[in-house]
Amino acid sequence: MPRVKRLRSIVRIDENLCNGCGLCVTACAEGAIEIRNGKARLVSDVYCDGLGACLDECPQGAITIEKREAEDFDTSAVEERKKAFRRQPESAQHVCPGTMARNLHKVKSETKRETEAASSALGNWPVQLSLVPPRAPYLEGADLLISADCVAYALPNFHKSLLAGKTLFIGCPKLDDAGLYLDKLIDLFSLNQPSSVEVAYMEVPCCGGLVRIVEEARNRSGATFPLTLTRVGIDGIIQEEQHIPAARSLKSVKS
Repeated sequence: MPRVKRLRSIVRIDENLCNGCGLCVTACAEGAIEIRNGKARLVSDVYCDGLGACLDECPQGAITIEKREAEDFDTSAVEERKKAFRRQPESAQHVCPGTMARNLHKVKSETKRETEAASSALGNWPVQLSLVPPRAPYLEGADLLISADCVAYALPNFHKSLLAGKTLFIGCPKLDDAGLYLDKLIDLFSLNQPSSVEVAYMEVPCCGGLVRIVEEARNRSGATFPLTLTRVGIDGIIQEEQHIPAARSLKSVKS
């Protein structure tokens, strides 16, 4: 039996503006959007509730809400789609390759160059904080390393000293949107309740902003993880490690 259409609010995607970044895909809890041929596409009207959770995630402004004749939003169809999606291999899920959540510890390379080089401790992708999907399966109860961009370049043994065994996020509190980072971390902390968080930041004053963002996100989310603050000098030496137990309230780090 054909579905009845009625006038309602629904997502509209401007393909001329869309760059295929895939952020809208991870933002849509109903799975109504896919990346096809490098562009975001609305899969079916029945999967879209018209609330527009994806709008703010689109950096191109390609997504709007319009009113048109469309089939009703169907929660049962959404649940069936989610079940089918979970059964698919990761490679078959229509997500932008640059933002697809990946557990890299399951991937082993056999190339000569990589086996002869020092082993990478990176266990997740993506790593840029603005791209990390808050519901990535590897985040629940994880030990997180939130690192300023420059730390990995300054600290010679970054992988061995800080990254091993941790899930990595990177960002720059001076150049990037601090508000976006704060909102992302509040969601991430509240949804996943990490076991621990380490913040690695440079000695320069602006880098202390990353610590303050994590502090505030922890307090707002109600999370209770222990926190380690690791300050790295521009000479590549770890200057200080401050360990803050879970039971204690956080105090802002002075820049």
